[in-house]
Amino acid sequence: MSNPQQLRYSKEHEWLSDAVDGVATVGITEFAANALGDVVYAQLPAVGDIVTAGETCGELESTKSVSDLYSPVSGEVVDANQDVVDDPALVNTAPFEGGWLFKVRLTGEPDDLLSAEQYAELTHSDN
Repeated sequence: MSNPQQLRYSKEHEWLSDAVDGVATVGITEFAANALGDVVYAQLPAVGDIVTAGETCGELESTKSVSDLYSPVSGEVVDANQDVVDDPALVNTAPFEGGWLFKVRLTGEPDDLLSAEQYAELTHSDN
């Protein structure tokens, strides 16, 4: 399982892209998608919602369980991936590409996000 080097990761298994013009993209990692199993429903934050780092902002439901979605950063949601709402399996098949979840205009960024290497160590220790 490879984690893209350019992304940063939360301990709750979300990834965050570098911000472009103050906006970053959020998704869940391949590790989380595999642990969930087949995702069948996605409840994402709505455009205009204010999310807070470390707080729940939606949920993903799989054939195995329901899992809370946490925001790795604070800010205002500027886009939610309607493709994932329409086809939640994208979270499993393309977690780092078409399966992204939402975009957020950052108002703050926690200092506890992990590099790809640190995240790999965290998930390796979870196995």
